[in-house]
Amino acid sequence: MTTVYDAAGGASGLLSLAAAWHERVMADEVVSHAFSHGYRDDHIERLAAYWGEALGGPRDYTSRYGDETGVVRLHSGNGLHEEMNQRAIDCFDRALADIGLDADERLRAVLHDYWSWATTTEMYRYHASADDVPQGLAVPHWSWEGLVEA
Repeated sequence: MTTVYDAAGGASGLLSLAAAWHERVMADEVVSHAFSHGYRDDHIERLAAYWGEALGGPRDYTSRYGDETGVVRLHSGNGLHEEMNQRAIDCFDRALADIGLDADERLRAVLHDYWSWATTTEMYRYHASADDVPQGLAVPHWSWEGLVEA
């Protein structure tokens, strides 16, 4: 069976999605606040590599950039921000449409479900403090059926 990564166009498809999502969030008055203190020049490439690994592609993120602990810490300690989360999900859904990944309903749905889960659960779990994030977390994997339990 084809992985979600392959169905989304592999590395190039996810790079296009990351670029489209980034463009949308930077134009959103609420979500862009998350980037107000700056971001890495290679943010889009890192994001695409992370999504690729999570969606069944090669382990490029962890081999080049770090582990899940670092990613979750980066997104932690920012307090409650449910409106920002929802708007980030909306930007993601629009980015899927921007690059045509919404044409296949099954793919659109699984990508939406992954991003919604990652935004509201995995990256939001430690909203009180980044110090609460445990060491040694692995990038979660997502399949056509949802979260793959380790």
